[in-house]
Amino acid sequence: MCWALLCFMISFNLFIPELNQMITDLGGANSKGLIFILFSITALISRPFSGKLSDTIGRKKVMYIGIVIGVITTLFYPVVGLAGFLMLRLSHGFSAGFLPTGATALVTDLLPLKGRGVGMGIWGTFISVGFGVGNFFSGMILELVGIYGLFCIAAGFALLAGMIILKMEETLPNPQPFKLALLKVNLDDVFEPTVLAPALIMFLAAISTGVIFVTSPDISTYLGIENKGWFFIFYMSSTILVRLFAGSLSDKIGRRKSLIIGLILLIACNLLIATSTEVIQYTIGAIVFGLSTGINSPTIFAWTADLSPKARRGVGAGTVFIALESAIMAGSFITILIYNNTMESARIAYVAASAFGLVAILFLIWNLRRKPSESNLIIDSKEDPELLDREVDWDSI
Repeated sequence: MCWALLCFMISFNLFIPELNQMITDLGGANSKGLIFILFSITALISRPFSGKLSDTIGRKKVMYIGIVIGVITTLFYPVVGLAGFLMLRLSHGFSAGFLPTGATALVTDLLPLKGRGVGMGIWGTFISVGFGVGNFFSGMILELVGIYGLFCIAAGFALLAGMIILKMEETLPNPQPFKLALLKVNLDDVFEPTVLAPALIMFLAAISTGVIFVTSPDISTYLGIENKGWFFIFYMSSTILVRLFAGSLSDKIGRRKSLIIGLILLIACNLLIATSTEVIQYTIGAIVFGLSTGINSPTIFAWTADLSPKARRGVGAGTVFIALESAIMAGSFITILIYNNTMESARIAYVAASAFGLVAILFLIWNLRRKPSESNLIIDSKEDPELLDREVDWDSI
């Protein structure tokens, strides 16, 4: 599963550094924030469906849906106008909404309770490598094979991910055949209430990611860095190191204390980038961002796995991904409001993102004072069969 996600993330990120230039060439220079807002809208919309289907028809089938949409969408990018480009961003969001949800549920099925922090760290390492490799080598591949070749190679990596998934075993016991009735989604299929705390932290932390996605290629240009993926190769390197050496941190000191450390680093990263006037400080900001996400991401998903009922792991993962997509949308929207294609306006956007990280820290401190013991109890539907058909009491949340 790790290798499949590595290939999918390379496919997904291989053309990200070029999207700002593409939309500018198509006459949409002032709409750069829409690149990620539109993508996040459909990724968000698809999460309840992918979460429910993952818990009914199976993890693998949900991932196949993401692969097919991703391959088709990627191949059309170089041949469309501005309206078509924006429509493809909507389409691509469905791909990201399906495959990672099914994959996360499958990984949660496989990981032992005591090693979830370590396991999610390993899992996240492969995702981060795909993210960094795709962004860093984008410009080099573009120079070698041109824009059409770049997108064909990206589609090829998505196909490779699908071939790897074919060799895997389904982990959902007794998957159901697909039927249209499964597409009917109610509130209980959208949110898993037991994971709302980690979902909130994901939202507050990932707003910074939305700002970074939109502005980092341009900041590289402002600072005279030729490679638009410069930020991401240093981010990738540091996040791999912290995931390998600190993967068990949350298993030892608890999820919430680990997240406080990660969020402090996130605020430091934003302030470093906001005050950058030289390449070295910007690079240090990228490294600190990697340290932050290397702690935050596996901890949030391990916390989610702890709290998700066994029969609703797909919905639990979907809830956290909804928070992630909402945050990237919010970060992109903040960027649209503040960023006007200058370094000075980008600085303000990063300071604004820092404020959300501070709110997350305050929430975790309050949560720790309210409930000092760590809530790392997994709910097993075999021990509590009523959880399978429970009605959520939303008034009590």
